[in-house]
This record gives sequence, structure tokens and C-alpha cells, in this order.
Amino acid sequence: MADTRGFGAPAPSRRARVLVVSPDYPPSRGGIQTLIHRLATGMAGLDVNVLTLDAPNGAAYDRDSPVAVRRVRAPRDQKLRIAVLNAAAASQLLARPPAVVLSAHSAMVPATALGQSLRGLPVLQYFHANEITGRPALARRAADHADIAVCVSRYTRELLLAAGGRPSRVELIPPGVDLPAQAPGASRTPTSPPTLVTVARLRDAYKGHDVVLRALRQVRELIPGVHWNVVGDGPLRAPLETLAAELGVADLVTFHGAVDDAVRDRLLLDADVFVMPSRLPGAPLAGEGFGIVLLEAAAMSLPVVAGAAGGALDAVEDGVTGLLVDPEDPAAVADALIALLENPARARAMGRAGAERAEGFAWPLITARVEALLIELSGRR
Repeated sequence: MADTRGFGAPAPSRRARVLVVSPDYPPSRGGIQTLIHRLATGMAGLDVNVLTLDAPNGAAYDRDSPVAVRRVRAPRDQKLRIAVLNAAAASQLLARPPAVVLSAHSAMVPATALGQSLRGLPVLQYFHANEITGRPALARRAADHADIAVCVSRYTRELLLAAGGRPSRVELIPPGVDLPAQAPGASRTPTSPPTLVTVARLRDAYKGHDVVLRALRQVRELIPGVHWNVVGDGPLRAPLETLAAELGVADLVTFHGAVDDAVRDRLLLDADVFVMPSRLPGAPLAGEGFGIVLLEAAAMSLPVVAGAAGGALDAVEDGVTGLLVDPEDPAAVADALIALLENPARARAMGRAGAERAEGFAWPLITARVEALLIELSGRR
């Protein structure tokens, strides 16, 4: 059953009010959650309200939020949760219309389309990747209703247009990145033993962990003692551990599971190369819409080896900040890893270039771009 509480009486403000509607929001973790949270909490020029689903520890998390957050209580079934959130969003949009709506997911189109038709509310609609190939008709409808469609990469835009979406206006705005207080840069030195690292939930096979395991056999021949730190957990962990044993490389891999940010950052600092050869999985999944973790690794001055597919083509500048390879080919992945581990000077140069490029993706810059679009749309009210 939906939580029918509103946000309360609005405080006097000259800022335009925006309602951010998202089924994905912290404290649950993921790329979309991070994206929407950074936008919502970073747009100081707008009066931001967030409408989202309930989550474990959500109330405690929201107590420190700089923006108003309303959580909707809903059953566990995902389809029902989305339906309940749409009902709550529609009620909110009709009862207290904001100046503009930011919809984080095309699944919210029943509510946003209603607010648009009955209240003339302008809508900025985000598109990522998997939701387009998973439910193309819904994505097409969301695109057709959007005043502005924000795609996180060229790949996402291609998916949306291929699904038949014809938004009146498309903006390419990548996710942002948190820059470290001080990027390692030139202070990086080769680790001992030579170390690889991957940060990704072990839920989606397309991330390429299996390919890296197969590549390790070749890497070990030329890079004695090479080690791979795997950060993240999920249902694929046990099968990957079994595969590592079958391939005879279990001694080269440490599965750390889910760790806090401090441990993750330490593992990134203690690595020589970040590797994640994501591939295109085929419908209903689309793969990496952008691959923000690739940019996060670059911000830590790490060269990246990634799959030449999907959003990684925007996240990595091939030959400059890392190497893009055939994600289906363990030999190609191995060759790229060996090339960087055998040439530390080249690896450090790519790491420095990656850190410099990441500065252009800093969250304040990305947030300002989205905020400007919302302010522009709010003027239509």
C-alpha cells in the first residue's frame, strides 16, 4: 500500500520546484542510484523533492539528506512496487504540481504522462540501457512523452532510436564521477606482485569476469606472480570460484566480496590495471550503458582494459586512458594486460591521462548541465 504522506507545505522559495521520481535511490546501491542521488543533492538552484520506493535503512539514510525525500511503502513484487510508485507519483503530480519532473526510469511513464497531459508538466526523462532493450515499447512511450530525453552515452541513444523512440530533443550527458582528494598520478609505482582489480557486482555475466579468468592463464606465463582482486558480490561468485579452480588460476584470484568505500579505494590504489571486459549480452539485456566504474578507476590514475562495446566506448579513450579489446576473446584481454604490466611507464601515462580526463566528468559539472535543462523546462510553466 502506498505511503500517502506528502512533502508538507512548501517553504517560500524563488527556486523552481522539481520532483525527482525514481524507483532506484540510495541506500540501495547501483549506478542509477548513485546518478540520481548526486543530481538530486547537487542542484542548489532548484527546490528538489525526491519520490522513491522504500528500502532497508531508508529512513535513517534520509535523515541526513539535504533534499526532501518521500518513500512509498510497497510490496516486494517488483511489478507491484513500480505500479504503487506510479500511483503515488500520479497523485503527487496532480495534487501539487511541480514546475518540472525528472523521471529517472522509463517505468515511470504512466505517472509522468498523466501529469503532462492533465497539468502540462514538462518532463526530463533519463535513459540508461537495459530498460530500453528489456521493455522497448515502454521506453518508446517514455521517449515520445519526454520534453528532453537524457541519454548517458552514444550507445544508449542508439538503443533508444532503434527501439523507435522519437523524443523531440535528446541530450547526451554522461554520469559523473567523484574525484579523489588527490589523484595518485605520478606517485603511482608498480605493485609487487603485479596486480589487477575489478569492481562490479557479481550478478551480470556480461561483465566479463569469466573472460578475465581465462586470460589469466596466458598472463601468468609472462607476468609471474600476477594477482587479481575482485571486488563485489552476487550469485555468480560461486560459479566463478569454481571456474577459477577448474582453470588452475584460483591461487591468482582473491574474491573480496562486497566491501566499504575505503577498502574499495585502497584496492584501487594498490593495483596496476583495472580490467572489466564487458560484452553485449543480447536482449533483454543491453550491457553497459556507460560503465561509470571505468571512469572511477581512471579518476584514481589507473589505466583501464575494457570491452570495445556499449557505453565503454564513451567511458574509455582507447590508447589514451586505456585499451579497448574484443570482450569475447581471452587472448585479446591477456595481450592488453600484458602490454600494460610489462610497460609500467605506458601504464602510468595512461593513468595520468585518465585522471585528467575524469576531471571533465566531475559531479558538479554534470549536475550543472542537468540543472540548466530543468531550469529551462521549468520556464515553460
